Amino acid sequence: MEKIIDEKKQGESLVLDQKKENTKKLFIESYGCQMNFSDSEIVASILHNNGYNTTQSLEDADLVLVNTCSIRDKAEQTIRKRLQKYNAIKRDINPNMKVGVLGCMAERLKDKFLEEEKIVDMVVGPDAYKDIPNLLAEVEEGRDAINVILSKEETYGDIAPVRLNSNGVNAFVSITRGCDNMCTFCVVPFTRGRERSREPQSIYDEIEDLHQKGYKEITLLGQNVDSYLWYGGGLKKDFEKATEMQKATAVDFAQLLDKAATLFPKMRFRFSTSNPQDMHEEVLHIIAKHHNICKYIHLPVQSGSTRILKEMNRQHTREEYMALIDKIYSIIPDISLSQDMITGFPTETEEDHQDTLSLMEYVKYDFGFMFAYSERPGTLAARKLEDDIPEEVKKRRLTEIVDLQQIHGLERTKRFVGQTVEVLIEKESKRSDKQWSGRNSQNTVVVFDKENYKIGDFVWVKITDCTAATLIGKAVGYSEIMN
Repeated sequence: MEKIIDEKKQGESLVLDQKKENTKKLFIESYGCQMNFSDSEIVASILHNNGYNTTQSLEDADLVLVNTCSIRDKAEQTIRKRLQKYNAIKRDINPNMKVGVLGCMAERLKDKFLEEEKIVDMVVGPDAYKDIPNLLAEVEEGRDAINVILSKEETYGDIAPVRLNSNGVNAFVSITRGCDNMCTFCVVPFTRGRERSREPQSIYDEIEDLHQKGYKEITLLGQNVDSYLWYGGGLKKDFEKATEMQKATAVDFAQLLDKAATLFPKMRFRFSTSNPQDMHEEVLHIIAKHHNICKYIHLPVQSGSTRILKEMNRQHTREEYMALIDKIYSIIPDISLSQDMITGFPTETEEDHQDTLSLMEYVKYDFGFMFAYSERPGTLAARKLEDDIPEEVKKRRLTEIVDLQQIHGLERTKRFVGQTVEVLIEKESKRSDKQWSGRNSQNTVVVFDKENYKIGDFVWVKITDCTAATLIGKAVGYSEIMN
């Protein structure tokens, strides 16, 4: 039996309720960002309606799909190893198995996978998932199949995603696709296309469906949620060509978030990912206004050096970012913030690195996602900048960033000790079957004794202790959101 990889969700294979009339088996595995996991739910829904039930047994699958990530070289190497595993099973156990690659690597390495290495039967880009049934027909007739065309319109707003391996509590709802920010280190604009937003009513309808099914927390998802803008369809960059009526009736992210929180007061809302240049003050006031919008913002900065930010083509300076942080803390004092950080970007000096450390001292992030720079083929940085920072220097700088983040993380976690916080119970604690685990509004994990509470309950928990990343406490009653 194939072992299911579970490394902070990377490589998770997905399963859903079986349709009796479906005769084929689908094994689908996801890597990368939350958008990829959300996209896998869309793909599973499409194939569920085309004769496929999901399986967690790789050996028995008629169709194996891997939803891929191109953000870092390590992710691509992991996926290549998985493709080798699939093909070994295809060769030795299940010769009729078909193998397909979805997502960002599919778009970037289409010719290599199909023609040079001949390790897959099908390659499908992020905007072509509705074409999968047609592509499978091509494969069944013995032809390689490919569709990596990027769309100006596709948002999958008309597809009701199945919720795969769900706890029945948390769900992702995609609101934008693509990205217009041409950061020099990033492949997303090339693999996911230009930015476009989903029609608002389809978003509210999907949330309503989830509400009816008992879900309690929604994460609004996009490469850059803050730049959500619906004016009747089309690319965001074409908004300037919209009619006066379209402009007058357009819906931006603040309005979308405000209405979602108002329509569904018994549900909790998060969003990811934000971009500093698009984080408008009105969104901050909406977060402060609603109890059911979580007091947590993931706000990637990438570097604390204005010079390096310019090399990265980030549309903000160090000073502008710090001014935004000041505004956030002034409007939402109990906010938690997290960062993405890249160290060792081409030409980064020791002074640039110190700027990053001092920015971290200024902000004091609750959480962080930190990486050493790895050159990604096809990006502007790969074409124009030499990867000139030695690996040992990258590793040393990364260690210093990670160590500082751990200090700040513990400091920020400790602030909750003695407080009573609202927690949504999500699952059983990993360490004890006698305890529940959930998160507070600020995204910090909280564990406490089960007593008579159950998964999906909103509970007030008195915090008595903490570790570096986990709060420990005792439940003291249901929160008002339960009533």
